[in-house]
Amino acid sequence: MINFFSYINLSLFNKIDNINYFINNKEVNFNSNSDLDAPSPWGLYFQDSATPQMEGIEELHNNIMFYLAIILFTVTWMMVVIIKTFKATKSVISHKYMNHGTLIELIWTITPAVILILIAFPSFKLLYLMDEVMDPSLVIYGEGHQWYWSYQYPDFTNADNEFIEFDSYIVPEADLEEGTLRMLEVDNRVIIPELTHTRFVVSAADVIHSFACPSLGIKCDAYPGRLNQSSVYLNRQGTYFGQCSEICGILHSSMPIAIQSVSLKKFLLWLRDQMSD
Repeated sequence: MINFFSYINLSLFNKIDNINYFINNKEVNFNSNSDLDAPSPWGLYFQDSATPQMEGIEELHNNIMFYLAIILFTVTWMMVVIIKTFKATKSVISHKYMNHGTLIELIWTITPAVILILIAFPSFKLLYLMDEVMDPSLVIYGEGHQWYWSYQYPDFTNADNEFIEFDSYIVPEADLEEGTLRMLEVDNRVIIPELTHTRFVVSAADVIHSFACPSLGIKCDAYPGRLNQSSVYLNRQGTYFGQCSEICGILHSSMPIAIQSVSLKKFLLWLRDQMSD
């Protein structure tokens, strides 16, 4: 596991020349769609998991679906047997002599309780793990606007001693390049290093928004005048897309989220470019 600050002294980032000590002086296209993790047309399942919490959500979903499949099969089978056995045309008086069955009542009371416990404990465990406050190596502040996102990296400043910050707008369909995604591509992606604990601090400037990215397993509501947070740990490099998940006006569907996970070396190169602007 890489600890970002164990490799980098933050004091070095106030001088752009020092960053060249870590990286080669070359350009990288950060809008490349290589290693793209994007939703597919008519997709019926989760996008590829990129964080431990999303892997946990997917595993919990699969376990719950297993129990639901057993319940569906059992209840359907019992209903078919009962309907066939106790048809009025086949047995007119059989129901008149049926007494209460203590055993069967115990079974259909205890069994659902056990199933609910088996579902509840993993769910509670996952919820507590997702809410656990980690000591992050990188903090990114995201603010929702009608209808775009703005981001700030409060740990880093440029030559003018200003925080690195930028706005992220949807790319109009007429300006899309070949291979890019309609309604998901943005002009400025969020760049973060892989294998690094990252904290997203989310707020809103006008109305309620929601910062959501399915592959990362995060959905963080953004309220005006209030801060909310969500932590991620990206297992691999890739480009992950999300959307504002709270109806916020007429262009609610036009404020996508694009997060690109890169190597530490490429992240430093991107930081150098941002500091020099």
